[in-house]
Amino acid sequence: MSKTNQPPLPLSGIRVLDLATFIAAPFAASTLAEFGAEVIKVERPDGGDPWRRYGTPKDGGDSLAWKTEARNKSSLTLNLRTPEGVEILKKLVKQSDVICENFRPGTLEKWGLGWDVLSQENPGLIMLRISGYGQDGPYRDRPGFARIAHAFAGLTHLAGMPGGPPVTPGSTSLADYTTGLYGAIGVLMALRHRDISGQGQVIDLSLYEAIFRVLDELAPAYAEEGIVRGREGTRTLNAVPHGHYQSKDGEWLALSGTSDVMFARLCDMMGRPELASAEMYGEVGRRLQHYDEVDQIMTDYIKGFDRDEFLARCVEFEVPAAPVNTIADIFADPHFKARGTMVEVPDVTGNPVTMPNVVPRLSETPGKVTSVGPLLGDATERVLGDLCGLDAAAVAQLRDKGVV
Repeated sequence: MSKTNQPPLPLSGIRVLDLATFIAAPFAASTLAEFGAEVIKVERPDGGDPWRRYGTPKDGGDSLAWKTEARNKSSLTLNLRTPEGVEILKKLVKQSDVICENFRPGTLEKWGLGWDVLSQENPGLIMLRISGYGQDGPYRDRPGFARIAHAFAGLTHLAGMPGGPPVTPGSTSLADYTTGLYGAIGVLMALRHRDISGQGQVIDLSLYEAIFRVLDELAPAYAEEGIVRGREGTRTLNAVPHGHYQSKDGEWLALSGTSDVMFARLCDMMGRPELASAEMYGEVGRRLQHYDEVDQIMTDYIKGFDRDEFLARCVEFEVPAAPVNTIADIFADPHFKARGTMVEVPDVTGNPVTMPNVVPRLSETPGKVTSVGPLLGDATERVLGDLCGLDAAAVAQLRDKGVV
């Protein structure tokens, strides 16, 4: 199919109001926008989303983080703390499908914009609500951020070297992005339900639950065996050899030898197939019983090679391994380039901004990045005119009163 005859994106015709700040709920909205949804970012007139000023500032103050994560959106300034702002939002809700927010529970209700009010305006509305601890429970009123969620959910306790302090996993806002993905999934399921029933609903997501959900057997292992997993550093205690190893030239690489088949390939690569026999370390239970011995054999072997030389041998013997890449390594890697894992998008000044490309990749209706994060209020006149029926004089009056 030619580019000029491509089918519409799967979320074309869906309108999303993004009331949220920072990352989690806005990331869910960005994901929907990549697949065709119209996303109107609703921001405070006095400075907008604080995410605009988080990270590396560029061109007039908006950060690279903003340009990347607020992509494919338009910006409407609107003060929801005013009666006029509340009425305008209600008009927009009547003509929208999804609203995303991540205020502390009870905030929208205090402004007269709770679910009870908005669902009356639009019974088919889907409301994505993201908070630190969820909409109910004894901690609902506590503020929450990604770092807090990592700690509360149990992830931070696992991150770091044995005997060392707990660290932030990857120094990234993992909880925000993970919760945002769950939020986008929730919206898609709610849209499907609405297709069948015509009924909207609330999606209640907490940052800590999104992290807790991805901690594999942590919960059942404690419930069944009383196991409290600790920090395991460069390796994992559930499999060996499996972790990070340093090569002769001082570089680091990741190696996975979890299954018996993978370990046998490693032994063939080392020229020591006898290590994979049942009498030695060929079965996972035997390897775990002799964990330190097996790990030391692997450590010593890798120390005999420069990193790239060792990785080439892994490719030859079909052993899963990879370099521990810096972002500089990633920019130079041919696979990232061949897959188009990064994309350049011009900002309003025409300067290209490099950012991660759309995930997932659909064969027939692939998502796309059409614009970087918008300038504050770039769509205010258009949205108020087209969707609320306000003329230029009415918009100017609202602007004078600080409503937009």
